[in-house]
Amino acid sequence: MKKRDERPLRPPRMISGSNLFLAFIGALFLICASVVLVLHLRTIYYFDIGYLNLKEETGMSRSEIRENYDALIDYNLVYKGIDKLEFPSFPMSESGEIHFAEVKRIFVAIQWLFLITGVFTVLGLIRKIPRRDFGSLKLISILTLLIPAVLGILAALNWEQFFVTFHRLFFNNDYWIFNPMTDPVIRILPDTFFAHCAAAVLFFLVLGSLLTGALYRILVPRRGSAEAPVGRKRR
Repeated sequence: MKKRDERPLRPPRMISGSNLFLAFIGALFLICASVVLVLHLRTIYYFDIGYLNLKEETGMSRSEIRENYDALIDYNLVYKGIDKLEFPSFPMSESGEIHFAEVKRIFVAIQWLFLITGVFTVLGLIRKIPRRDFGSLKLISILTLLIPAVLGILAALNWEQFFVTFHRLFFNNDYWIFNPMTDPVIRILPDTFFAHCAAAVLFFLVLGSLLTGALYRILVPRRGSAEAPVGRKRR
């Protein structure tokens, strides 16, 4: 009696509608996660206080500079629930207050997107486990790596132009151009610090891309490494 060949199931297609959608959601999650992580990573600014000589530039103590920066960060965190920004040491103009409120709306949106896309990414990957359809992981890795590559090149070529273009894209006014006389807080927020934050975001994006790529390699064996088909025909 002949026994049917037992052939391995055909692997799922990597390029599919569901994988492309999940890749977009996953890449958006990694982008938001990188921004939220850097927002919480206050050590970048604490390092820059000394590295950029902010004490000498402003005539303020290190603890006073940190206190004002912490007030700004706390204002932008959803779970802190702070509705009005108040600096311990600085006055603030009406246009400055409007700009910081606009910045907060962006950060709040990113924090909510981080949570929402994170849930959808995890649920989407879990749903694909029974079919061992992990192509979306590779697509997430590729898509996430393209973003820092393009943005990193643009920022490296001309950081000042990149900085200005970024603000013009996200704000429909010029309130982001601070006058140190009316909004002295700008003295403790030099452009170089924002460049360091942008570099940190790009670093975490690259790291996220490498991790998702590594996870794909672990879950999906390379061709030729899978077990040979079993159940050859017998006479």
